[in-house]
Amino acid sequence: MIRQTLAASVLLIAASPAAAQSQQEALDARYDRALAAGYKALFLCGAIANADRVGQDRLAEHVEHWELTGIQAPLDDIIRTLPHEIVTDPNGVVDHVTVTWADDMPPRVAEYRGRAGCAIMPPGTVPETDSNSFPKYGDALIRNWHTRINTPVRSRLEAAFTDDYGKGARTTSVIIDQGGQVVDEMSAEGFGPFMPQRTWSVAKSIAATLVGMAVQRGEADVHASAGLGAGEGDPRAAITIDHLLRMASGRYSDTAGNRTDPIYFGGATVDERAANWPLMYKPGTVYRYANNDTLMAVAAIKSSVTAPTVTEQLWDIGMTNTTAEADWQGNFILSSQVWASPFDLVELGRLYLNDGMRGNSRVLPEGWRDYVSAPSGPQPEGRAFGYGAGFWLFNNSPGVPADTFAAMGNRGQYVVIVPSRDVVIVRRGEDPVGSRFDIAAFTRDVLADLD
Repeated sequence: MIRQTLAASVLLIAASPAAAQSQQEALDARYDRALAAGYKALFLCGAIANADRVGQDRLAEHVEHWELTGIQAPLDDIIRTLPHEIVTDPNGVVDHVTVTWADDMPPRVAEYRGRAGCAIMPPGTVPETDSNSFPKYGDALIRNWHTRINTPVRSRLEAAFTDDYGKGARTTSVIIDQGGQVVDEMSAEGFGPFMPQRTWSVAKSIAATLVGMAVQRGEADVHASAGLGAGEGDPRAAITIDHLLRMASGRYSDTAGNRTDPIYFGGATVDERAANWPLMYKPGTVYRYANNDTLMAVAAIKSSVTAPTVTEQLWDIGMTNTTAEADWQGNFILSSQVWASPFDLVELGRLYLNDGMRGNSRVLPEGWRDYVSAPSGPQPEGRAFGYGAGFWLFNNSPGVPADTFAAMGNRGQYVVIVPSRDVVIVRRGEDPVGSRFDIAAFTRDVLADLD
């Protein structure tokens, strides 16, 4: 009897790791489905609702072809299998989008909230039609646009839509601007200079711009504590807004790049996931690209970026077709979750060419351009680009002026600013995983064409 009991115990112990592994694998697979459903719901909601806001149409099939293909594994394969429903309000504007992912749970829900864009709700949220109704074309500005032919960069723009600058890259729109005038532009079918796309990490440069605007108004100091930590005696109180903008907080992040999928697609909030990571290095000594740092830089000026203040501030600098989105508790996700048109990003670049002036008004502090483009913090190792404060630097790119800096985002979003040439280059894309558009080469070639 004792032998049998001992033998049974040995078998149980031997079987436990496998059983636990199987349970964990099942949980991970379920979580992947929940993330995939959240990703799909949020992108369908954002793409269609933000296009509608600027008086343009996008069909779900178009979004599925561009934004919902070529994404990271394993979500890419899962997304294709998940059914969705788009629910509209009495004005025909998106109210919410649902995506079914499990038989025993409600569908994932992305809600449209007007000027605050779309928010992904936590798993388990029951979809409801909102009593609010939003105007169909309430706030956007569509400018006159003239088709150009035989420009000095036309052949270069055409090449951007081929494999010349990256095998498999998928360009959606390109604009070249010099001296405050559009030289040429080109877009793929269904896109255009005023069609909003998600900026991905170009939003980090927008966040740095909003911080600069708060500094100009006297509402923020980049060298002051960002307010992190649990109070007096917590060493995280030494982290400044400048450290956060330069990806040098010294805080731990759980993955390279700190992808923050739970916030982006999982329905977690910024407060839950971004605020409380422990300190691993002395602030200001180690570079580590982390979404959480940008999120906390924005949180440090929270009184300046309450809804709808962010969207209105962006409109004030000419980004009238831009929507900054938030988590479901209202915390802006300015590390990634902004929808902006290509021309709006030209306006962002122009603001920096003019060193923070818009017309006769100073929007950013004098010298803010030099501040964001200075590699004064620790630098990324083994990268072709340096890093400033919310912007990447082309200081190691042969054939490109050393003062060139850029906002860059996932899937090929680029806003290249060349002060010495008075040039802004915007390239939008939906590049699949494994493909990369060579923005340094494209910038070099465009500048050569403009000589």
